[in-house]
Amino acid sequence: MIAIRGLHKRFPNGTDVLRGIDLTIDDGEIVALIGRSGSGKTTLLRCMNFLEDYDAGDIELDGATLWYRTDPTGRRVRMSESAIRARRQQMGIVFQQYNLFPHMTALENVYLGPCESQRRPVAEARAAAQALLERVGLGAKTGAYPFQLSGGEQQRVAIARALAMRPKVLLLDEITSALDPELVGEVLEVIRGLVLDRMMMVIVTHELNFAREVSHRIAYLSQGRIVEIGPPADIFDRPQDPTLKEFLRRVR
Repeated sequence: MIAIRGLHKRFPNGTDVLRGIDLTIDDGEIVALIGRSGSGKTTLLRCMNFLEDYDAGDIELDGATLWYRTDPTGRRVRMSESAIRARRQQMGIVFQQYNLFPHMTALENVYLGPCESQRRPVAEARAAAQALLERVGLGAKTGAYPFQLSGGEQQRVAIARALAMRPKVLLLDEITSALDPELVGEVLEVIRGLVLDRMMMVIVTHELNFAREVSHRIAYLSQGRIVEIGPPADIFDRPQDPTLKEFLRRVR
């Protein structure tokens, strides 16, 4: 389970981008984050993985506090880099941009992390990477380099790479926004397959129909706060907050 309590984040320019986020996500649950650009969705995701520092609040995974500890004087202290790296491996993240290593094949991109970060034997990591690429429909492209793959294929490699680390939760940040429309479906189909595994996922998306289909709950963010959260039917068919009603009217 993930528990986020009182999360605040202020940018150096003084902008409060997260203003007290409280969110609990159960094991196997899929939560989609929706809202206008600038509402704090991506920043929340990056804080969860500690790619962004935050100013106040706590994030827990399975009861263990992440990223910070309290010293004997009661001060909030950043954990050591080794501890942060170890905990970060429990949260896989996939970005809008694929961030693949251009000089490595698809197979090498997928098994590098388990070998380097988790010290898994190369043969074991290669076999697991092969199986993951087959799962995402790229079993025939294991030897291809990123420039030889379409955007949708590269994004599927990125998903396989995140899964190769065996994370407890998968964070997905607008993973289809950089793709041509005809490639979106192949990436979303991979995520549909992960739903069957009951993997805990947090999905930032503008694909509202997809969010309705795969999510157990949807959280609508506005001005750095979760304004409304609930099952897809409640959010889309019976919205309560006036800003959510206006958001849905504009994007539908």
